[in-house]
Amino acid sequence: MRGRTGIVMAVFAALVAGTIVIVYAFRADEASPDKAAASPQGETLKPLEPVPSAPPEALPPLASQEGDAIYDLNRLPPEIKSTLEDIVVAAQGGDIEAMREVLEQNELKPMLSSEPVSDPIAFWKKQSADGEGRDILAAMLNVFNAGFAKQGEGKNSTYVWPYFADMDLTKLTPSQQVELFRVVPVADALAMQKTGKYSYYRAGIGSDGVWHYFMK
Repeated sequence: MRGRTGIVMAVFAALVAGTIVIVYAFRADEASPDKAAASPQGETLKPLEPVPSAPPEALPPLASQEGDAIYDLNRLPPEIKSTLEDIVVAAQGGDIEAMREVLEQNELKPMLSSEPVSDPIAFWKKQSADGEGRDILAAMLNVFNAGFAKQGEGKNSTYVWPYFADMDLTKLTPSQQVELFRVVPVADALAMQKTGKYSYYRAGIGSDGVWHYFMK
């Protein structure tokens, strides 16, 4: 997966200072400056150049209080960012079989249910509305596009999507409710707001990049 050539675009909606940040991951062989593209008008366009990241010492620390929403992917450990890229690339492709390679990067497969799942791909296909798992992939992208929260410290820390998975949904602010509706189907979201409990998909990735779970 990580050896794939070509340009891989991993799109994450992130609110940073009131703007939407889109993160692009470029493969070196396609991002070469001598590879220019021609526009329909015949003009030569230079390839996009990655926006340089601020040095680590210039970045403020992660929110320390558990449950605080985090949006900036640059605050994630490199191992998690790599795992996220693999998940997003596989999900955007629309073929759930491509997710098998991502799952096999784990020594133990991520938890997908309260009951043991021997074949995650078969499980997802059975759970999906179309029998192909594409709605599961869409849900996965929506969940990972949301803000996330850090639980624990050091090597035992886990990053959880969406950040409001353990919040009282009856106390969400208007902007948080918008995020809830972006992740959860409207009818389900309204029902959750009445009970106050989140019951849709949630995901967790350890600080070492190990994908721990994606489940309801």
